[in-house]
This record gives sequence, C-alpha cells and structure tokens, in this order.
Amino acid sequence: MDSNNNITSIWDFFQNPIIMNLLIGVVYFAAIAAFITVLVIILMWMDRRVAAFFQERLGPIKYGPQGLLQPVFDAVKMVSKGNITPRNVDKLVYNLAPMLIFMTTLLVYAALPYGKNLTVVNLNVGVLYLIAISSTATIAILMGGWGSNNKYSLIGGMRTVAMIISYEIPFAFSLLGIIMLTGSMNMTDIINAQKNVWFVFLQPLAFVVFMITAMAELNKSPFDLPEAESELVAGFITEYAGMKFGLVYLAEYANMFSMAAIAVTLFFGGWQGPLLPSWLWFLIKTLLMVFFIMWIRWTLPRIRIDKMMKLNWKVLIPLSILNIFLTGIGIKLYQYFTGMGGV
Repeated sequence: MDSNNNITSIWDFFQNPIIMNLLIGVVYFAAIAAFITVLVIILMWMDRRVAAFFQERLGPIKYGPQGLLQPVFDAVKMVSKGNITPRNVDKLVYNLAPMLIFMTTLLVYAALPYGKNLTVVNLNVGVLYLIAISSTATIAILMGGWGSNNKYSLIGGMRTVAMIISYEIPFAFSLLGIIMLTGSMNMTDIINAQKNVWFVFLQPLAFVVFMITAMAELNKSPFDLPEAESELVAGFITEYAGMKFGLVYLAEYANMFSMAAIAVTLFFGGWQGPLLPSWLWFLIKTLLMVFFIMWIRWTLPRIRIDKMMKLNWKVLIPLSILNIFLTGIGIKLYQYFTGMGGV
C-alpha cells in the first residue's frame, strides 16, 4: 500500500501544471541546445570549405573524409582548454557575458518555424520578438568588453553598440513592408501568405536592406569591425579563453543560421515546397542562404567604421523608409483596382 501511495504521490506531483510546463521547458531547452551544437559543427566545416574554395586553397582535409572530423577535434580542443580569468577583470560581468550571448541565441531558435506545425513557440508577435531578442545581445557584448578591463575589448564592445543599434533601425524597417502586406507579425501567417508568390519578389528592396543589415548584425565581413583583428586584436573577446570563448564562438555560428532562417521565413516562403517534407525544405533553403552569407563574407573586404555608419544613416535608412512608402502606395492601388479590402 505504501508503494502504491508513493507512486500516486509522484504521479500527482508531475501532473501539476507548473511542474509539467517546467519539464517541457527543460526538454525544449535541451533539444534546441543539442540541435545548435550539431549545427555549429556542420557550419564550421562548411565555412572553412567555402573560404578555401573562394581563396583557391584546400581547406580542412586531414581528419576524416574531406576534413569532416576537423570541427569535432576543434570542439574537443576547446573543451579541454584551461578556463583562464585575467586578474583585474570585473568577474561577475566578465563571466556572465558569454552565457547571456548564448542565451539570446537560444531564445531566437525557440520562435523559428522549422516546418509545418514545427514551431516551439508560435507567437502572434513573432517578428517583433525576433527583433527584440536579437538586439539584446548588444548588451551582453558590451558587458564582455567592459568587464574584460581591456581597452581594445572596450573599443570592440562600443563599436558593437554603435553598429548594431544603428543597423537595427533599417533592419526593423525592412520588415514593416511584409507586415503591411500580411497584416500579421506571426511567422506562420507570413509563410502561409507566400503560398502563391515569395515576398522576395514583392519586396526586393526590403530584401536587399535586410541582408545588408543582417550581415552587420552578425558581425561578419565586411562588417566585422567589433572583432577587427588588425587594430583590435580580437575585439570584445580578446580576454576570453576556454569555454567562455567557445560560447561566444558557438553563438556566432548559431546566429548565422538563425538569421538565414529568418530571411528564408520572411522572403522565401519558409518551409513551403513540393514533394519533400516541410522541415527538409526549410533546411535546404536555410543552408543555401547560409552559403550566400559565407559567399559575401569571403568575397568583400572590411570597410572603415565611418563608411559603415555613413552607409547606414545615409543609404539604408532612407531606402527602408522608401520601401514602406512604396508598399503603402502599392497596397492602396491594389485595393482600388480590385475593390478588395486588403492584399
């Protein structure tokens, strides 16, 4: 009788809604973290092979077929490195920054639509959520630069604040045209609205602005000024070693995939496609977009910080506002000639 009562008590404990939601959250967190880990290993190999291709060299070929095991050895090396903390850093801020950078990446992945009915959290304000979460990484990067007690790290952190906050404006404006066309910020609704035509054809100017600002958000060439090795050693991550550096490195590649996934969702029909499963279409489109980002990264040279800011304030923001204006005119003309209340 006692054993039955204990089993019943344990069952009742896990039936508690709060406990159930907590367990589901832990499972989701573990699944996303495992997915990101495997994904980053693949992207590291892919990035090196793409770089080698465009620079006419071999790339990783020694470990495994075509160097496939090279990222695995890199991961083992990263985990085995000593966790060194410089003497005069602000320990709380210094140690917290890499964890916050990685956590913001995890939060973005929670709202991505991986396939039909394959979204961890289907938010009605999904687009706004992604913009808000992606921008919070700026604070963590500044914490890393400030807490390191290193002038070069601080300059790298401040550059990130100036760059990402500035580029967030045209980044958000480039998405307003899509929201105007669909009347929704729900990612699933936006994908369903592209059943007949992808938004890249209806919003080509928005797509160009989005991709330029996305590259800046990712700190990738030609916008990798926060980590400009030529003048800042390694920017805000100069003083990080071991798994602290590993978390930042992990988040960097994971953000590349998430930004490509957002581009696919908003402009290329998301998981929609014939014959193949929806999740496979999503993966194919996203990896092709990742390849495009790497193509740009390994082709264009780094630009100066003043020219980069001038590009944002004098070119991208006016173009993104122009796109909103043209989208509004297009919607009204469509309504006028068709007699419909919306697009």
